[in-house]
Amino acid sequence: MSNKLESPSDVQRWLQAKAANLWPAALGSLSLRRTRCIRKNCRACQSGEKHPSWVLSGHIQGKRFSLYVPEALVPEVQHCLDNGRALQELLFASAVLLAGISDLLEEHQELIEQVRVDLQRGLKRPEMGRNGLTPPQVLRSLVLMRVKNWDYRELRERIADGYTLRWFTHFYAQAVPEHHAFNRAFNRLTPALLQFTNELVVQAAIELGLEDGKKLRVDTTVVETDIHHPTDSTLLWDTVRVITRLVQRLGEIIPRGVSTFHDRTRAAKRRHQQIQRMTSQQRQTRLIRKYRELIEITAEVVHSARTVLEKTKDARARDVLQQALLRELRQETSHYCQLGDRVLDQTRRRVLEGEKVPNQEKLFSIFESHTDLIKRGKPRTPEEFGHKVFLAESAQGLITQYEVLEGNPADQDQVETSLLHHQATFDHPPDSYAADRGFQSEDNEKACKEDGVRQISIPQRGGQKTPQRQAYEKTPAFKQGQRFRSGIEGRISVLFRGRGMKRCRAKGRERFELFVGAAVLANNLLRIAALLLEKKKKNSRKSKAAA
Repeated sequence: MSNKLESPSDVQRWLQAKAANLWPAALGSLSLRRTRCIRKNCRACQSGEKHPSWVLSGHIQGKRFSLYVPEALVPEVQHCLDNGRALQELLFASAVLLAGISDLLEEHQELIEQVRVDLQRGLKRPEMGRNGLTPPQVLRSLVLMRVKNWDYRELRERIADGYTLRWFTHFYAQAVPEHHAFNRAFNRLTPALLQFTNELVVQAAIELGLEDGKKLRVDTTVVETDIHHPTDSTLLWDTVRVITRLVQRLGEIIPRGVSTFHDRTRAAKRRHQQIQRMTSQQRQTRLIRKYRELIEITAEVVHSARTVLEKTKDARARDVLQQALLRELRQETSHYCQLGDRVLDQTRRRVLEGEKVPNQEKLFSIFESHTDLIKRGKPRTPEEFGHKVFLAESAQGLITQYEVLEGNPADQDQVETSLLHHQATFDHPPDSYAADRGFQSEDNEKACKEDGVRQISIPQRGGQKTPQRQAYEKTPAFKQGQRFRSGIEGRISVLFRGRGMKRCRAKGRERFELFVGAAVLANNLLRIAALLLEKKKKNSRKSKAAA
């Protein structure tokens, strides 16, 4: 593991890949005995004949056992024991990285105070009430969740079942709460906290001498939001069913107030399915008519819901809890009615009037209204729904800068910002700046030279290359920079597969940024722990060689 620190930073995937070939596995020892064998009814031993026999020994639930192994099965049993020892070594190696992360967090208690501020945000008397998760438990559990790429339920179960994870998350012998307690605690954290934490972690790596900031590579990627592929009919159908469900829940609290609301979900669903199932020939004659019917139904549902809200604005529930639920339902219903107006407007403009609506004015989901449409010209994924994320990575695999971008800005707009951030982090510009051709422009190359970048490795985008440009891009330094640039593609793959950053299932823009920040934090902590482990082993080898 020490020789391949790039892959073990993705601990879970590395462990699964290694352990896949270590099955079946067993723990114990296999020995050859030349005394009386352990079988009770051995005819050779009863006749006084001494013969060699193989015995598997070990412990199960604290009790020692011995098992006779036929000679034909000895190779297979020995293979199982070898797998067991190798699996133990893998588990120990992954625990070593967690220990390195734990030590790093212990040395920076200011992180804990920032987490405490977020957890107490908005509370009038935070010292009152029952005890919840402590700031160290929240921060460490969040890091563990992203390191292992677990969901909330698995996170809770693994912490409760493992001594190592209880130690890492500071639960020790305490009872581990239910999974929704972790969800509530993580939701109170802010993206600014994760930005601050990542900057502090990068500074810690600089102080430890693990990173010098001489090289920088940048790229952008897309993190998807948790939505289905949007079409006009599905958005209209979503609006009808969600508003109807909310009004029906209002009716359970104040039945008299929703008597004028009619359930139109069957009619809306039928039109939606008819639109989805149309052939290309049927769409030419029936599509507009079916869309008109679906739009009328959706508009009627939105209008009826607003009528219910107006009639029940002075309604009161039976108790305080019901009143709080009533207030929340009214807010949600009003929110989805506003989104329904946007869906109706863009559908009329797109389908009925044939207008080409700009992407900035489109709504792609009523559940994740902040979703952007990203087109990067990739054949396999021509359209992606989520947010573009900018990443800047150092030579040691640390993500020194990340940003969730608004809309679909050009990559070339991020170069000057990344240079300023690098200067603020390391107090000097990078010697080498590498990126793909999407970041190339004359202004960016000029800015790099003015800031003191010695080697600019950004291929020209479009146009005819001059002989000087062709010669420059064939130089060994330029090619070496492009080979270095390709490493960020692997880092993005690690973030997607190992840290779960491919798709964000959290709701809302703020939680989206928190999710991305947590994935980046987990990556940086794992890299620092791996680099410290490598440094420790090198020092140990040097001391042994000197002795």
